[in-house]
Amino acid sequence: MMRVDEDALYCDFAETYHIYDIKQLPLSMAAVFACGLREDSRIMMKLNGIDIDSKTMLMAMAVDYLSLLWWAKTKDGQRNKNRPKLFSIILGKKGSEVQGYRSAIEFEQKLKEFGKEG
Repeated sequence: MMRVDEDALYCDFAETYHIYDIKQLPLSMAAVFACGLREDSRIMMKLNGIDIDSKTMLMAMAVDYLSLLWWAKTKDGQRNKNRPKLFSIILGKKGSEVQGYRSAIEFEQKLKEFGKEG
């Protein structure tokens, strides 16, 4: 965990256990405390590759469904126009960058550049 993100682990220990110097703990005790961290702690989310905790995502989905229900009752909704933006999709894209290309040639050029970087 320390190798993945030392700062996140320190923050989680401070927030959860009020321990501010992990290195002063015996290794076995630090391991027990680390295993006891919540699934939505900074380090656990990072280890699992999760950007948003489940509670936040569920709240965003609830807001999305309510806004879709409201929109569906409007004239725009009946004409399928001006659909509301969904928070769950916006939050899900946070931190991820998608690269698009206009042609196969442009893609192949980028692929060659990528091969030179490694």
